[in-house]
Amino acid sequence: MTSAKGRRFRPREISRVCADRAVREQGSGMAAHHCHTFFELYYVEQGSCRFLINDSIHDLEQGDFILIPPQTFHYTRYLHDRCARCNLYFRAEDIGEHALGALPEGRDFFSYAHVFHAEESCQGQISALLTRMLSEERLGDACTAAMQLYCLQELFLLISRFCSFTQTLPESISTSDRQTLLAARFISGNYMHPITSADIAAAAGFSPNHLSKKFREAAGVGVHEYLVFTRLQHAAAELVSTTDTITQIALRCGFSDSNYFKDVFKKKYGMTPREYRKAH
Repeated sequence: MTSAKGRRFRPREISRVCADRAVREQGSGMAAHHCHTFFELYYVEQGSCRFLINDSIHDLEQGDFILIPPQTFHYTRYLHDRCARCNLYFRAEDIGEHALGALPEGRDFFSYAHVFHAEESCQGQISALLTRMLSEERLGDACTAAMQLYCLQELFLLISRFCSFTQTLPESISTSDRQTLLAARFISGNYMHPITSADIAAAAGFSPNHLSKKFREAAGVGVHEYLVFTRLQHAAAELVSTTDTITQIALRCGFSDSNYFKDVFKKKYGMTPREYRKAH
């Protein structure tokens, strides 16, 4: 399952722990905005990249991890130099009690997206373990699932011992990115209301046209597209956590037209809201 240079491996569903490694060169662009139904652990082995995750922007450097829970909107940009990264994909049942006992906050550690950094002294050990997991992907025999699960537990224990944890945004983010962040946070807090591009622009301190340009430059996705995706993400969560009708959920999540909601939902998730509720 290892991806070729510059190509993104992104599974739609998984039945075990999966590993992937790739290299992105300066100017190679960005990964499409997306979310998935499982956890992703993203590790920067060399270089740097920029992550937009929900309504936060993080600049990641060598040794940084970012944990991405299921159904979390995220997007990657490769802006500066060569970036070698490794991704692990796993399910909640793959985490294990030993990891939960060792990691800060226990099970709550996995309930939200956050960044943590591996000390330089242990980065070689972490990369060696990830290389073992990538070798297992290539081998793909009857023992692979168990070996990947074992390695994931070992990685969590290394993380608990050698990583420092932070939730602060880096100071290196430029003014335009911070204003984009204001726009993203306004959308996150007001997606359920009939907000307009002018409303979002006012919250960010830009004109609508200027915001449109700057938001796409910083986040890699248009303002309206981000608003629709945010609404869809919350609607998807409500479909599996409530018994409310599809129309009620659509209206509560900011869609004024239930037919439009069904169309964009199917385009994004590959199934109708009713099918999604049944599948999950």
